[in-house]
Amino acid sequence: MTLRSFIRHETLLALLLALVLVVLSLQSDKFFTVQNLLNQGRLMTETGLIAIAMTFVIATGGIDLSVGSILGLSAILTGVFWQNVGLPLSVTAAAAIAVGTIAGLVNGIIITRFKVPPLIATLATLALYRGLAEGISQARSVRGYPEWFYVLGQGNVLGVPTQLWILLLAAVTASIVLAYTRYGRTVYVIGSNEVTARFSGLSVEGTKLALYTASGFAAAVAAVIFVSRVSTTRSDMGTGIELDAITAVVLGGTSIFGGRGTILGTIIGLCLIQALKNGLSLAGVKGDGTIMLIGAVLILAILASNLFERSGPR
Repeated sequence: MTLRSFIRHETLLALLLALVLVVLSLQSDKFFTVQNLLNQGRLMTETGLIAIAMTFVIATGGIDLSVGSILGLSAILTGVFWQNVGLPLSVTAAAAIAVGTIAGLVNGIIITRFKVPPLIATLATLALYRGLAEGISQARSVRGYPEWFYVLGQGNVLGVPTQLWILLLAAVTASIVLAYTRYGRTVYVIGSNEVTARFSGLSVEGTKLALYTASGFAAAVAAVIFVSRVSTTRSDMGTGIELDAITAVVLGGTSIFGGRGTILGTIIGLCLIQALKNGLSLAGVKGDGTIMLIGAVLILAILASNLFERSGPR
């Protein structure tokens, strides 16, 4: 896939996003306001962090279905470590992120060491981690966090939601790594042809292990931000967020077969999905109608992506 093809997909997606913003702004005068747009940015941060890590994973031809369960597990541990164990909240947040990172590492070990397909491996750990979260929580939620903790999920820095700065930093860093480093090129080569990557002396297993570990880390960081934003912890947090993340990644032009994808495309796809959810809700469209429209947009994006791939040089 050439740079021209990447730009073409992202340009078309950006134009579609602009068109959607214009149309939705005509449906409701509350949509295209600074306050609403910043609030939507706040709401999409958790999915965005997961989608950024998922871009790397899918670009290798893999997938991680367990991120929602890792988010739920890390979220409930944040509350349990603080309320039941009595650790300082800053320590509990770090411990919860560490657990989520280890969960991602376990995914990577299962996939790379035991040669279990990513779909099967992460489908199994999806159930495992969600079961652990529910077992630990015993259907109880944790509330009453100190005020300073809410700055992360509800505060602002220079008039912009705190977590949006985190998302921006993650997106810029990931873009540089994927586009301009040896590691990023390794990701693309593995996704294009794993056998070629092995014969080229690239560390296929090591790269995959690092990617799934990073995916768990991103989900755990998203969990802490999520808890700070909603002021409580529940074991069902993050349910279905993996589907939103994967949708944003695929909509952004990352091939589900690997070898192609950009962080910019993922971010544009994420913004498009969030705009549709919010704009259609303000316009009075029911939730099932929104889901159907997002599904239709995703199908069209996949079809367009396949056309681009076929028309590219071989």
